[in-house]
Amino acid sequence: MPPAQSALRSRAKYVVVREHLLALIAQGLEPGAPMPSERELCELFGVSRMTVRQAVDTLVVDGVLKRHQGKGTFVASPKVDLQLRLTSFTEEMRRRGMTPGAVFLIAATVPAAPVVAEALELDAGAPVHHLRRLLTADSTPMAIEENWIPARLLPRLLDGPLTFSVYGELTRAGLAPEWGEDMIEGHAATAEEAALLGVPERAPALDITRRTFHGQLAVDYSRSLYRADRYTLWVPVAAPGPRRRRPGSGATSAAPPADSGPVP
Repeated sequence: MPPAQSALRSRAKYVVVREHLLALIAQGLEPGAPMPSERELCELFGVSRMTVRQAVDTLVVDGVLKRHQGKGTFVASPKVDLQLRLTSFTEEMRRRGMTPGAVFLIAATVPAAPVVAEALELDAGAPVHHLRRLLTADSTPMAIEENWIPARLLPRLLDGPLTFSVYGELTRAGLAPEWGEDMIEGHAATAEEAALLGVPERAPALDITRRTFHGQLAVDYSRSLYRADRYTLWVPVAAPGPRRRRPGSGATSAAPPADSGPVP
C-alpha cells in the first residue's frame, strides 16, 4: 500500500490530504502556483472527490488557497493582518516591507452632507475636503478609502500635488490624530467597488468607518473598504474599564488605547 494511502488508516482522510497540500506550499510554491487537480489527489490517496473537496475547502476558507472557476485551485497571496491603530496606510505598508501607492478618484472641497457634518460636529453644509482613493501595496489594490476633513483645519490641502498623507498633513498642522471611534461591518462589494479592488462582485469586504480626534476636536471622518481576501482583522482586547464621556456629549465610549484605530 502506498505511504499516502496507509496514512489514511489512522487519521481523518481529509486532514491527510490537507496536510499534503500545506506541505507542497511549504516546499516553496509561490502565490499563483497551481495545486494538483482533484483527480490527481483522489488517485494519490485513494479517496473520494468529496474528501478532496473537503480538504481544499478548509484551505480556501483559511485563505491559503484560491479557486478560479474553470481553471483550478491555486496558492493564494498571503493576507495582511489589519491592526486597528492610528497610523497612515503609507506608514503601515512600509513597515511591512511593501511599496504603498494611491490613486485619487475624488479630491474636492464640498458642502458637508448631514451625516458628514454630524460626524465632524460641523454645521450642515460647512466646507469639507472630500477625498476618495484606491490604496495599493506592491501595485495590488488593497482598499478604497474616503476621507472628509474640515476645510478650515487644512485650508490649502488640495493646492499642491495629490501625494500627501491625511494624517501626515494633520500632524504638520499641529492636529496629530490622538484617538478614534471605529465601526466595523461586513460588506458585499458593489460592481464598481469590485472593479476597483480586482475582486468578484459581491465579494466580502471589511467596511470600517472612523471618526478621528485631536483632543476633543474631530479632525477626520473616513470610510475604508478593505478586500477580505487580503486582510485578517487583528484586535487587541482588554478587561472592561471605565467609560469615557466626551465633554458636551451625552454619548459614552470605551477609552481607547493611544495607538488604536484602523489603517487610514
